[in-house]
Amino acid sequence: MDSLQSLFSLKGHIGLVTGASAGLGVECAHALALAGADVAVVARRADRVEQLAKELADKYGVRAIGIGGDVCVEADLERIVSDTRERLGDIDILVNNAGVSPTGRAEKFTRENWDWSLAVNLTAPMVLSQIVARRLIELKKPGRIINMGSIYSTVGSSVYRLSAYCATKAAIANLSRQLAIEWARHNILVNTLAPGWIPTEATEGGIAKPGNKERMELFTPMGRLGTPEEIRGAIIFLASPSASYVTGSILAVDGGHNAW
Repeated sequence: MDSLQSLFSLKGHIGLVTGASAGLGVECAHALALAGADVAVVARRADRVEQLAKELADKYGVRAIGIGGDVCVEADLERIVSDTRERLGDIDILVNNAGVSPTGRAEKFTRENWDWSLAVNLTAPMVLSQIVARRLIELKKPGRIINMGSIYSTVGSSVYRLSAYCATKAAIANLSRQLAIEWARHNILVNTLAPGWIPTEATEGGIAKPGNKERMELFTPMGRLGTPEEIRGAIIFLASPSASYVTGSILAVDGGHNAW
């Protein structure tokens, strides 16, 4: 590893990003493509991921495909992986980004929203990681799995009532640690990316409510919110050769929020 290219290039690799119709999923896809990986982008909104795939191919000269599917449907996950394999090759970089964050007072939080949060934020990443890892183990190939956590993987929220979100993001961080331990011998590295407050299509409405942005900035040592593009470097790092001895870790991109 004696050049920037050898440290950070993802040429020859195949990435899959879930929840890529908007927000941080789009940035994850751009990061992988920028570093040279061919990329499959997945979301329920097929038209959006198809448009994103065209954008990635045109901008970075990589192969990119958009696949519509629901990460809560195991048959869809099997189809997504199969389709990616047929059109691009075997996945060796998986970014489990799809997530939901329903809000509500804990004592009134509905079972429906609780189960939905578990299905999207925790079960889907586990099932998709299993599908991808089994194939990598069969082929005796190394791989990278990046699970999207949050600042709320390690602390609770004083801004929103997020019992299910905080519970599932803490769980995904510890699931990542366990998978890292079990799959280390196969050179499948598993890490958690933990963003702080970053305005996206999903979060900008809540951030715009009176007092919220100021509260978030107050709790962030850098004194500002992040931008979606600021996660790109972290994604490239965790997926690249430069992170060859990094597994079971939480990489925070949060302006120092969790350093208090």
